[in-house]
Amino acid sequence: MPEPGSTTTEPVIALRGATATLGARPVLRGIDLTVRRGEVAALLGANGSGKSTAVRSVIGQVPLTGGSIELFGTPLRRFRSWARIGYVPQRTTAAGGVPATIREVVSSGRLSRTKLGLLRKADRAAVDRAIDLVGLADRAKDSVNALSGGQHQRVLIARALAAEPELLIMDEPMAGVDLASQEILAATLREQVAAGTTVLLVLHELGPLEPLIDRAIVLRDGCVMHDGPPPKALGQHALPGHDHVHPHAASEPVRTGLLS
Repeated sequence: MPEPGSTTTEPVIALRGATATLGARPVLRGIDLTVRRGEVAALLGANGSGKSTAVRSVIGQVPLTGGSIELFGTPLRRFRSWARIGYVPQRTTAAGGVPATIREVVSSGRLSRTKLGLLRKADRAAVDRAIDLVGLADRAKDSVNALSGGQHQRVLIARALAAEPELLIMDEPMAGVDLASQEILAATLREQVAAGTTVLLVLHELGPLEPLIDRAIVLRDGCVMHDGPPPKALGQHALPGHDHVHPHAASEPVRTGLLS
């Protein structure tokens, strides 16, 4: 349900004059960014440009030092409907793994919609649907420690999708992912977009997701350098401020702290 006072015409995400620091270093320098319902927006830029800090500020992980953030028309400080948002963080490479199955990890993403943490029939169906969407239905009982890096990423995305979010925020979902998993993730995202999900992506390059993207917002040194349609023919190098392309790693197994 919408937050009190919100309407369907208001932006899903609205940053106005947003500033943030990490330690003493300014990272966001007055960002204005709006994402509307049903839109797919890509946040691009070099390492250190402020992309991840911007999305982490949206979900309340990084406090602003100035400006404001609204989600579904509600100021961030008063927003409580977190089940409406699915967040896929950057895949970590922390030592050790999670002693859990794919189904258990994905089920944890449904807890925000349950009562007392008990999964009902509809919750279990949503979990099964999310696992199937990322192409891991035949491995649902497998330990996440047995997965490749690309498969880990698919589990993280399934965990976010299990809550059936209206807004999906993904931080570099294609980084370090093998080509087969990239194609599955692109197909999964196409299905979510077709269903009306609003999407904000942090990307180093447009890659296989380019056909889905409505807007490219390029950050450089914490400032917006470009906000408009992605250049279909010229590629990301034509975008001002986007001077770094992150090479995708091979599909080597990675031990991932999925629940961290």
